[in-house]
Amino acid sequence: MTSADASARQRAEGLPERVRVLVIGAGFGGLGAAIKLRENGITDFVVLARESDVGGTWQVNTYPGAQVDVPSLLYSYSFAPNPYWTRLYPLQAEIQAYLRRTAERFGVLPHIRFGCEIEQCVWDEDAQHWIVRTDAGVVHAQFVIAGFGPFSAPSIPKFPGIETFTGTAFHSAHWDHGHDLTGRRVAVIGTGASAVQFVPQIQPRVEHLSVFQRTPIWVMPHPDRPTNPVTRGLWRRVPGAQRSARQALAVLFESLVPPFTKHPDLLVGLEKSARWNIQRSIEDPRLREALTPRYRLGCKRPTFSNTYYPALAAANAEVVTSGIERIDATGIITKDGEHHPVDTIIYGTGFRINDHPIAERLIGRNGVSMAQLWAEDPKAYLGTTVSGLPNMFIVLGPNSAPYTSAVVTIEAQLAYIIDALRTAEKAGISSIDVQPGVQREFNDRLDRQLSRSVWATGGCDSYYIGQGGRIVAFWPGFAAQFAHRTRKLNLDDYQVVSRPAAMTTGASQ
Repeated sequence: MTSADASARQRAEGLPERVRVLVIGAGFGGLGAAIKLRENGITDFVVLARESDVGGTWQVNTYPGAQVDVPSLLYSYSFAPNPYWTRLYPLQAEIQAYLRRTAERFGVLPHIRFGCEIEQCVWDEDAQHWIVRTDAGVVHAQFVIAGFGPFSAPSIPKFPGIETFTGTAFHSAHWDHGHDLTGRRVAVIGTGASAVQFVPQIQPRVEHLSVFQRTPIWVMPHPDRPTNPVTRGLWRRVPGAQRSARQALAVLFESLVPPFTKHPDLLVGLEKSARWNIQRSIEDPRLREALTPRYRLGCKRPTFSNTYYPALAAANAEVVTSGIERIDATGIITKDGEHHPVDTIIYGTGFRINDHPIAERLIGRNGVSMAQLWAEDPKAYLGTTVSGLPNMFIVLGPNSAPYTSAVVTIEAQLAYIIDALRTAEKAGISSIDVQPGVQREFNDRLDRQLSRSVWATGGCDSYYIGQGGRIVAFWPGFAAQFAHRTRKLNLDDYQVVSRPAAMTTGASQ
């Protein structure tokens, strides 16, 4: 027996055959679900995590400079405040450590099966449960909470000749820490949020850095700073002080809702700040011109950095704006015919947001997968349930993104999910499936509300917009409005099957 076979057998032996609830993922969404399930007396559940530890995207993305772009006070669970944050915007390792401590504190680690990849998740209409096939065994679950996260499947464009490159190539989400970049000729493809963070970290070490930019990104001055010992001491001794600071930050971020959703002209002040960030760092007028966006701030995901522009202005760096024609054994050929010799390619090309590969493996009623349901554009009801996928709840699903922190949405969705589980248990319900008309009407209303937003009118193309042209990422209002809508499940919105469950579990009280 190989070590891989032994590992799979060990994981299979740790898998329950049947559970009431199966949770996919152990990032903020999956861990939050596990904690809230236990908190509400639901202990018959299992969490399947593909990676070797908790953290989700914060366990995987270990590239140099990986950092959250939301203040730590907001990017943490409201029920698990951390008075020990060392920075206003923590780095990856500190966030992952926070999630690990939180999992230990709330006792959910025994429920997690690490290194467990989902191969297929199929709804059995007769049995009224999900059959979840993994590389370590099969689990039958009445309910599934899908917390796989939108930033968990890296995207690499299919450039012609990509397979012929003889150097080292990797995506920023799979950083090759064994590959020393010192003295290398490095190409970075993409200028999104990840590249803005790692480019300044690698630029001083490489011989030459070529950054291939398709569209410039708005980069604001970074307000990050260390938290001082006095502040951390106050947070430890007076928890209310930290809660008040969190609420104040939430109000500040929520003030962006009207400019983003209805009045993009109000973003002019932020655009001036971003332009000043370019001007203070870039002396070359041609480079400054190349790095200045021609669309409204917010149309694409903006980010923060005080070091990105200086790195691009360094003597050993260049910004290439001609499109990539193909890749060959020794470098990259752009559409202007120039060959750029490199020995390392780093893809900072983002993630498969709207066509996540797991969607093909989630197969609902009548054998129709989530990928098929979302063939044109991802759609859900309250960003949480999808018609045709009974008893499945999506964490951070379509049109659920807020303007404060994703954790705010996650907590609101978890309240909705817990209420759904309680309602089903009390009413003797086997399955619920949001009615097609309810979902359609909900999304039609969202589309009308978002038609004036910066994502619709800002003059850019981004992953916020699906293949069919609708805005699929954002909630069109305040976080408090989303929390209000998801505070309680309305059974009238759902098709309900009321009969004794086909499987018996040790369901909680």
